[in-house]
Amino acid sequence: MFDMVSRRGFVSLSAVAAAGLGLAGCSGNKTSEPTGSDAGSAKASSKKAVELQVFAANSLEKALPEVQELYTEQTGTTFADTQFKASGDLVEQMRAGATVDVLITASKGTMDDAETAELVDTDTREDMFVNDLVIIRAEGSDTKIEAIADVANLDGKIAIGDAKTVPAGKYANQALASVGLYTGTEGDDGEYAPEIADKVALADKVGTAAAYVSTGDCVAGFVYSSDIFRYDGIEEAFVCPEDSHKSIVYPGAVAESSEHADEAKAFIDFCLSNKKAQKIWAKYGFELSA
Repeated sequence: MFDMVSRRGFVSLSAVAAAGLGLAGCSGNKTSEPTGSDAGSAKASSKKAVELQVFAANSLEKALPEVQELYTEQTGTTFADTQFKASGDLVEQMRAGATVDVLITASKGTMDDAETAELVDTDTREDMFVNDLVIIRAEGSDTKIEAIADVANLDGKIAIGDAKTVPAGKYANQALASVGLYTGTEGDDGEYAPEIADKVALADKVGTAAAYVSTGDCVAGFVYSSDIFRYDGIEEAFVCPEDSHKSIVYPGAVAESSEHADEAKAFIDFCLSNKKAQKIWAKYGFELSA
């Protein structure tokens, strides 16, 4: 579409210029500047394509690039090297001065932190996706988990994200608290019960927790249901009840540092409304927030 507009603009300008030269040869008049639609075409042909910088929760690492590719095909907007990290780490990078257009976190609390620090535009905030918390085991493992409390009886380590920066770890601790295996209700405000304290292997991101399980370093771990689609060598052992932890919601917002705020908001809207994008999210286990 962009190339078509440029070519049309070029043809129109060429025609105007030729006509102007003809008049100048006959009457000595100067050539006139293009006006109306010709001027608009000339401006469109010189407009630079926008490149967006997205900071996104680590668990979006597979799905988001496919949606971005779809968006580029439809709009011409491109993306810088998208940063996929623990949500807390992304917010810390923004605090340190990183220039960002879109922030998508894996918890409301982390986005609240970004809002409090005035790192995002509150008016653009949207709850984008929901997810489930699952306990995983190595693919083909005979480890049986029929309830959250069963992890206390496992012979081996349990992989859990560090709740200080990894929302999945925070949700895991909330689930453990629901059965008396963690002392804090928020997920980052307590300690593990003696039954599992020596078994917990903290991970710096949810992907690391999945890796600990797939390699056999841990016999089980807490991750999102979408992570089953992202990593090889793991499988679902148990889905934690929804009432065992706070709702897993992924909010998105335009960053205050964005120089392309309108385009950034348009991309968030596309993620939520485009039918092809919705199929990509579903393929990787994400559901749109109601």
